[in-house]
Amino acid sequence: MLGGQMAMKKFLAACLTAVAAFSAFPMSPARAASSSQPLRLRIGLIEGLSGPFANAGEAVERNFLFAIERINARGIRVDGRPLVLELVSMDSKGEVDGALQALQAAADRDIRVVLHGNSSGVAAAIIAAVEKHNARAPGREMLFLNYSAIDPALTREKCSFWHFRFDAELGMRLTALLSPLKEDRSIRRVYLINQNYSFGQQFSQLARERLARLRPDVEIVGDDLIPIGRVKDFGPYVQKIRASDADVVLTGNWGNDLTLLVRAARESGLAVRFNTFYANGLGAPAAIGNAGTGRVVAVAEWHYNAQAPGMRDIYKSFTQRFPKPSEDYFHARMLLMTEMLAAAAVSAASTEPAAIAFALEDRSIEEGGVRMQMRSSDHQVQTDLYVSMMEQVGAPGVEFDIEGSGYGFRTVAKLPAAAVSEPSECRMARPVRR
Repeated sequence: MLGGQMAMKKFLAACLTAVAAFSAFPMSPARAASSSQPLRLRIGLIEGLSGPFANAGEAVERNFLFAIERINARGIRVDGRPLVLELVSMDSKGEVDGALQALQAAADRDIRVVLHGNSSGVAAAIIAAVEKHNARAPGREMLFLNYSAIDPALTREKCSFWHFRFDAELGMRLTALLSPLKEDRSIRRVYLINQNYSFGQQFSQLARERLARLRPDVEIVGDDLIPIGRVKDFGPYVQKIRASDADVVLTGNWGNDLTLLVRAARESGLAVRFNTFYANGLGAPAAIGNAGTGRVVAVAEWHYNAQAPGMRDIYKSFTQRFPKPSEDYFHARMLLMTEMLAAAAVSAASTEPAAIAFALEDRSIEEGGVRMQMRSSDHQVQTDLYVSMMEQVGAPGVEFDIEGSGYGFRTVAKLPAAAVSEPSECRMARPVRR
């Protein structure tokens, strides 16, 4: 019996020694591998990559590829694991039905963060579909990040916890666009021409309201809504503008609907100013040519010749990755949006959409001298805006041209975020924070 007790004591002592020795070893290869395994966050870009606005969709794709590659190269970690962002491009053909099919395909592939921006009509449909999906699939929610769709309704009556807008909304941009007219009393007659969908209709209505307050002496001598993406010959519209004797054309047109319009104006010798949101890219500077110098105004959160040297250096890296000449445009806001997404994932220690969404609220970022802050009440970004004028490269304030065109933009004014901010009118239904 005593011998048996002694044997048992030796056995227990041996076990304790083995446990102590095991505890002294580093983590097993299997456990160590779990912390070094990349955490992949797949991001679905739902955009028109074919059709009349394919050039705009392709430019967006290049911007996000650059932003994602830049983040991945830094090697950031989420909850101890390396974060790897992956862009999955999905062609909506620029149509609502195509976008909704792409959104469903993203959900089926467990892609839970989606991006879109080149149509406010499409963006509204995505918001509604994401809301419906998230209500039906708790725990499998999707998050929608919007980089360009600026219809005010998207962060007002259609606002959603699952939608964040990283571009200045229509009212913010119009405040900047109309600012040169406040003091320039030579402007007496204004012509409006916009695309006939929600954004263009809102532009027309809001421009009328703002002009009536800002310059009641200004006469609106034309207000056209054109079928989006369908007009091939803008000659008849240019003739109407000429007959109206307008001093300025105000337009929110983008893509080919802007390029073809200003090209027709140049070819007809129409000497009129164009105050635009988007004349600083996608072929517009080359189409306008010398006729646009000192006449074409654009609005953006940043432009190539803005006094933000850090962003200029980033832009130079972009042109090395995607060399000119090409119909391309570098968007500072898309870079900052991607950076904010990654930072929110790090802060939340999660790639779950709900956790990222809470972490995005009230988040601020400054990159290369460009600053943005995401307002929590309506998920509308707050940002400074530049008003810029087209000039030949080499003119004062114009070091960089656009798309190899020989033309760039100089700063006319920089409006701080507080000067262009619109009041929040969102009544948001918020999920319970887990």
